[in-house]
Amino acid sequence: MQRLLNRYIAREIAVPFGMILCVLTFVLLMGKILQIMDLMINKGIDFTHIARLMLYLVPSFLMFTIPISLLMAILIGLGRLSGDNEWTVMRISGLSLYQLSAPVAGFALAAFFMTLLTTLFLVPYGNLASKELLFDMARQKASIGIKEKVFIDDFQGILLYTENVPAHGDFLEGVLISDSRISREPSTIIARRAYLVSNPDTMVMTLRLEDGSTHTVDAALNHYRKMDFRFYDIRLDLSPTLTGNDKPGQKSSTEMSLSEMTWILNHGTLKGEALRELAIELHKKVTIPLSCLVFALIGTPLGIRAHRSVRARGFTIGLGLVLIYYLLRLSGEALVETGRLAPAIGTWTPNVMFAVAGLLLFIASAREWTPRQVLRRIGIVPKASGREEQSASGRDRGAS
Repeated sequence: MQRLLNRYIAREIAVPFGMILCVLTFVLLMGKILQIMDLMINKGIDFTHIARLMLYLVPSFLMFTIPISLLMAILIGLGRLSGDNEWTVMRISGLSLYQLSAPVAGFALAAFFMTLLTTLFLVPYGNLASKELLFDMARQKASIGIKEKVFIDDFQGILLYTENVPAHGDFLEGVLISDSRISREPSTIIARRAYLVSNPDTMVMTLRLEDGSTHTVDAALNHYRKMDFRFYDIRLDLSPTLTGNDKPGQKSSTEMSLSEMTWILNHGTLKGEALRELAIELHKKVTIPLSCLVFALIGTPLGIRAHRSVRARGFTIGLGLVLIYYLLRLSGEALVETGRLAPAIGTWTPNVMFAVAGLLLFIASAREWTPRQVLRRIGIVPKASGREEQSASGRDRGAS
């Protein structure tokens, strides 16, 4: 009987969880759709690369959508049981809130391990793989997009023109470059031949020029300088085109594994703001999965409160709790980044506050305490005599 009831409650949570998870993840992914469509339409990137890029971006969204979907699913699923008086029948039959919470706890544990797997492994792998894929697409874009007798301005501060591109495309001939990366001394470079050289390890693309000269004039047009060269390398900045990363070849904190973060923090290679940012990311790998358990703890007592409009109430309460939780989280992280709080305090405070509130609500619901009795238990309202407490309890239950 208990096993059948557990499956029934788990099914009531699983259906809205799956629907909300898909919708929320798709909505967050929509924020990248315009940029992705620009890659496919204007940059000529193949659809298979676009599909892989979207797949790599999904884990960074799942780490947030799994806990949020769990909270709303618990509120909706248990709210339906309470709204249809099924929870009342279960309670009359001798089922306690502790027994009801067993399948909820099991579902929360499954969501916890899913989120933990995502934050520890899938997010760093997805972020790093998407960065490598973007570099590969940028490299292809650079080699394919360079056409003869056409000015190319896809590289920051570089305007490129080539007279001839052989059919095999291994090099460029008759190259003319306007280099305005140094605004005070723009230069013009002429070369007989040029090669595109890419380094996948450092994610740097270089235009290697051969047999040419550079021509530089200062801002006041008073001095002219010419330099002949046999070989001359120009580093191409691909960030405006695709990657958006101004530090190629370096891993960001969101691309590091747990062991890499721990090694850097223990060996003290970072200082100041960079060190605090890394510490925040390290704590987030644990605190975000733990929010699944915290949301289950606070969502169970709130979900069993009877209400006619179950779905609207569940979404409203869920959105309110999510808003409060992430406002606390973002505020704590901002204080950590400015050095006003320790990383552990700033990142763990929302979980601790919600866990304490959820534990109080859970105990109060399990023991069927009224709001006034809860306030008396924690010492906010002074204790009354036995007769006053009974009459007050009767009024509170009648009002509820």
